[in-house]
Amino acid sequence: MELKDIQNLIKFVAKSGASEVKLEMEDVKITIKTGSDEKETIVQHMQMPAQMPQQMAAAPAPAPAQPVAQAAAAAPADSNNGDDSKYITVKSPIIGTFYRKPSPDKDLFCEVGDSIKEGDVLCIIEAMKLFNEIESEVSGKIVKVLVDDSSPVEFDQPLFLVDPS
Repeated sequence: MELKDIQNLIKFVAKSGASEVKLEMEDVKITIKTGSDEKETIVQHMQMPAQMPQQMAAAPAPAPAQPVAQAAAAAPADSNNGDDSKYITVKSPIIGTFYRKPSPDKDLFCEVGDSIKEGDVLCIIEAMKLFNEIESEVSGKIVKVLVDDSSPVEFDQPLFLVDPS
């Protein structure tokens, strides 16, 4: 089973509303559980073929090898600041470490106040030694960076607020 197949399966299960799906094939065993309240998808158990190293056998959901971006409309603000509802929240598509620069000696990908367009790289998330460029799916202006550089991030964690106007 290819990495893309696993990613597509996770997305499909998350959208379907199913609470748990188990898939067993000759060389792979996957259990995907979604929380009924949070709609967060977790790959719980995965076994690789015998030729793979043992430490990789219990690895969590594999990180996408290609640039991925996920932008979702911001939920109505539940804090005191009611004007956040007009912004679009760019969320993390994977678990990993958030970086604002391509390398320590380079400039930031984007800063508060920068105008961005679809396809612009906003940050990098490192997962399992893979550096995944997170591209914007919206055009607008960066209003707020919600995560500190070199911080761990979770799946679906808000990273940026973007003003689409």
